[in-house]
Order: sequence, then structure tokens, then C-alpha cells
Amino acid sequence: MRQAQVTRNTLETQISVSLNLDGTGKAVLDTGVPFLDHMLDQIARHGMIDLEISAKGDLHIDAHHTVEDIGITLGQAFAKAAGDKTGLRRYGHAYVPLDEALSRVVIDLSGRPGLVVNIDFVRARIGDFDVDLVNEFFQGFVNHALVTLHVDNLCGKNAHHQAETVFKAFGRALRMALENDPGAAGIIPSTKGTL
Repeated sequence: MRQAQVTRNTLETQISVSLNLDGTGKAVLDTGVPFLDHMLDQIARHGMIDLEISAKGDLHIDAHHTVEDIGITLGQAFAKAAGDKTGLRRYGHAYVPLDEALSRVVIDLSGRPGLVVNIDFVRARIGDFDVDLVNEFFQGFVNHALVTLHVDNLCGKNAHHQAETVFKAFGRALRMALENDPGAAGIIPSTKGTL
């Protein structure tokens, strides 16, 4: 079973993540950052990943540590659940629109952290959420999931729509990359023999 549970406690945050990569898209989220909960729900639903995240952080300062550390902990759980990636497609991509916004996300379960984010948000905040934290979340994730991730918002005039298309596309790209490849059963998808 491709499941994992990770708990990460620091002086700034206490985070627990449980995920099932072969789930049905159910999410139980309590991060203290409502907009992040909304985005994590997109990952679960569109990635068909069952996801439980509980977080307590130093939100009296701001949401930076909480959002970044959730990305880190989710990345750790993802790496643990994905295992050695035998028989997986490895690569995934998705284009997702929402009204005027369109985003593309491409992922490689490469075993190497790499992140390129191109989002020209039309405003600095979505409600109380600082849009800079989108990058911090994904940086934490790729560093610990050991994946290469390209995120491009191709157009959008509404910051909420821009972010939502990114997280939906991320979920869909994960779903594709994690699929079993019938032509590569029992094979690690790399000429190196390891990922």
C-alpha cells in the first residue's frame, strides 16, 4: 500500500501528515490557514490522494513557517509512500483552466529536487494569504519529495483563480506520474536503475 504518516515538530510548527496515494480524493485538513486548506483539498481531490493534515504553527507572526513546513512534511510523506517508484509512469503533466485563468504543471519523480515557478500574481494577497507562500510551499515539497516540478500560470486576472488552477494542475500531474505503467511493470523508470 502506498501510504505514509509523518509527524514533524519544531519550535515553530507541529505538523502531522497522513496520505494514501491510492485514495479517493478525501481530505481532512486543519492547518490554521484557511486558503491553504482550500488548495490542499484541490491536491487531494484532483490527485485522487487521501490526505489528512493537522498543523499548529506560529500564526501570530505570519503563515510563512506553517505553509513552508506543511510543504516539507507533505514532501517527506510523499517520498515515503512513493517508495522506489518501480512500475510508475514517473512523469506527469496537466493543464487546468478556471474561468480566465490557465496553469500548467509538469512533474518528474526524478529523485532530485528542482523547482521552477512562473506565476505573475495580479495581487499580493488572497484574503489574508500572502501569495509568496505558494512558492514556499512548493519549495518545501520538492526538497523533501525529491521531485522536479515546473509550475507555470499561463494567464489569469484573478489571483484566487491563478492559485487554484496551479494546485488543481499539481494534483492532476501527480496523479499521472503515480499511475502504474503497464508496459513497465517491475521496472524502475530510469536508465540508472534507481530514482
